[in-house]
Amino acid sequence: MTPRATYRFQFHKGFPFAEAEALIPYLDRLGISHVYASPITTAAAGSMHGYDVIDPTRINPELGGEAAFRSLSEAARRHGMGVIIDIVPNHMGVAGGGNRWWNDVLAHGQASRYARFFDIDWSRKLVLPILGEPLTKVIADGQIAVERREGRAEIVAYGEHRLPLRDEDQDAAETIALQELLDRQHYRLASWRVSNDELNWRRFFTINDLAGLRVEDDAVFEETHALYFRLYEEGLIDGVRIDHVDGLTDPIGYCRKLRARFDTIARDDGNRAYIVVEKILAADEAMGSDWGVDGTSGYDFMEEVAALLHAPEGTRPLGELWAQLSGRSVEFAPEELQARQDLLSWQFAGQLDQCVAAFAKLLASVPELEGAITPAMLRRAIERLLWVFPVYRTYGPDAPETDEPIRAEVRQRVARFVPPGEAFVVDRILDWLSGEGPGDEVLLGEAVRRFQQLSAPIAAKAVEDTAFYRHAILLSRNDVGFDAGRLSLSVAAFHERMAGRAERFPHAMLTTATHDHKRGEDVRARLAVLSAIPDRWREQVKHWERQTMALSEGVDPADWYMLIQTLVGAWPEPDDLADFAERIAAWQEKSLREAKLRSSWEAPDSDYEARCNALAKALIEEDAGVEFRDGMMRLLADIAPAAQANSLVQVALRYTMPGIPDCYQGTEFADLSLVDPDNRRPVDYAARELALESGRVAKQALIADLLRLRRADPDLFTTGSYHPLPITGHGRDRAIAFERRQGATSLLCVFGLRLAALMDAEGRIDWRDTEVALPEGPKRLAELLNDGPVWYQLRPA
Repeated sequence: MTPRATYRFQFHKGFPFAEAEALIPYLDRLGISHVYASPITTAAAGSMHGYDVIDPTRINPELGGEAAFRSLSEAARRHGMGVIIDIVPNHMGVAGGGNRWWNDVLAHGQASRYARFFDIDWSRKLVLPILGEPLTKVIADGQIAVERREGRAEIVAYGEHRLPLRDEDQDAAETIALQELLDRQHYRLASWRVSNDELNWRRFFTINDLAGLRVEDDAVFEETHALYFRLYEEGLIDGVRIDHVDGLTDPIGYCRKLRARFDTIARDDGNRAYIVVEKILAADEAMGSDWGVDGTSGYDFMEEVAALLHAPEGTRPLGELWAQLSGRSVEFAPEELQARQDLLSWQFAGQLDQCVAAFAKLLASVPELEGAITPAMLRRAIERLLWVFPVYRTYGPDAPETDEPIRAEVRQRVARFVPPGEAFVVDRILDWLSGEGPGDEVLLGEAVRRFQQLSAPIAAKAVEDTAFYRHAILLSRNDVGFDAGRLSLSVAAFHERMAGRAERFPHAMLTTATHDHKRGEDVRARLAVLSAIPDRWREQVKHWERQTMALSEGVDPADWYMLIQTLVGAWPEPDDLADFAERIAAWQEKSLREAKLRSSWEAPDSDYEARCNALAKALIEEDAGVEFRDGMMRLLADIAPAAQANSLVQVALRYTMPGIPDCYQGTEFADLSLVDPDNRRPVDYAARELALESGRVAKQALIADLLRLRRADPDLFTTGSYHPLPITGHGRDRAIAFERRQGATSLLCVFGLRLAALMDAEGRIDWRDTEVALPEGPKRLAELLNDGPVWYQLRPA
């Protein structure tokens, strides 16, 4: 069955299937139709997320195994609900010695039946960058030993890394000198520092613990997906969410194959598998409607709603404030460019080498280009294309409609970086990326694959995990899939996008919080208020700057300002303040290290991080921060009505727009979380169950009421048309109105936006002459929205 509404659970050893099963009655009362599960297959021991899969053929015993999953699914069925699972086709966890496929490759090299499963360059030994020092020193320090487990000899490094030895070396393993024994293996132990330059197997982004899978191989596809097909055939799942689809060699081909395989499985209930993809769409990027999927998992919707809640009048003053405080660019583009250049040089040099080598081989297969293009020219062209590539990747001959505009934009962007006389090299590579041009077809496919599997991680790591931590005009506009170069989205543009959803992807997922978000949905909703009161915010920030001058000595002003924004956005209720300083310290560590400006994961600056942590701690809980906290409380009280309005409107949009709304675990209450692992903290479900009975939490009550309407008339919400309703008068840009229609049934919605500028001290909204054109005639917003920012009315046939 097509989901009506999903609820995301993050499973781990401390929250297994049985815990979720106990919550099925609560989810049913809330109005949820499907449990949306994080990866359920066997992951690395103790995994808190499940994406480090070590065995895709078996349900994770730490979560309760197949029996517990079956029980969860059957409990859902008894309540008329279903289950959707998150699957990970792109990579596997290879740390800790628990992955038997990877271990078999280490033991047998290319002779292993699993060698074809992983994306390995076998022209040299498989590089394992697990050492803290050069190998000779690690051996001399006694950090490597030979041990036996269940009769087989293994290499043990640092007492934790267990690596198999070849069969030929088993009998005499303890008698051979360690260096000689290691030299005999199919792998080479190396320092972690060489991984960016020398790794000869594809990893997930920059994570050495995750090895890329070759799921484009039919045998690999079948073996890694057999469990999912069986669970679907048995009616235990209704569909899947595909993790990081752009990491695959051929995302479109993979999705079509997956759809075809699911469609061959007959189900007694007539279900057609629900399939969504985790895909980050760049600003104004369109996704092809011919992939065979129901749409994305919702980051694009999260971006659209967030931008809609921000007031455009904040763009210039907030940008000027950031530039003045930080000394950095007011524009996001220079930060992105620098981050792309940094990451390509620092963390992806080895992949860049392999990409250039693949194009050089392709070039060698074209006699007419001999001498016209050198490998150095190829490198310069590829490098510069990756500096400016506006999307995660292109898709070649399968996607001419979406790819052609992207290649045209790339040509325009890259022109200023291309050395004189080398534009034709860029053109040749772009033609190859489209699947056109001369050369051996196999070599062309390999070269294009190398580029596309490099452009995606460069985009992710440079933008989301680097530039977003260097640029902070307003942190609520820096999140997964967001366009940080744009503060706000107009109502008209939002309407256009929603009408497009209704037409092209009416079953795509709608989400505003995920396990990967950098700030919780209500952190973003609160910070968005500042865009509507930029002058008041500037005055407050300048006051705090003077007030905290002594406390912030030695802290970069940009880091100070990011901390201030984070405190304003995430400041919790008094009952939750006990661990707030600790949570902020964890966020600071990640923020500073991801920015790679004053600290990093590779070379942490503990002194600088300690100064930042000390500042945060003083502001949050020490006597030196009393005056700051007084100002914080006054500001939060002043913006609370507008922040609450943003929060409720965000919920209302998620549950009324074309698509399938998802609620991330616990976010039916205020979501003031920060980046992971903060956004994966335990949820107090007992409190939520009690609140649902009483209706005392406005956000949860709104979700329940809108899901009541969706349950009563699901077709209206999933396939109903979308029509904007005109608004006129004083507050015409401070509200959005639309109609969802299915036959003679309709849902009318009017929601307030960016209301801080219209609110008085008590939170009352001055709508003056603002009117909305309802089907029966104009209606004043002062009448519709006098009790709150959300008004809707279902009109049955």
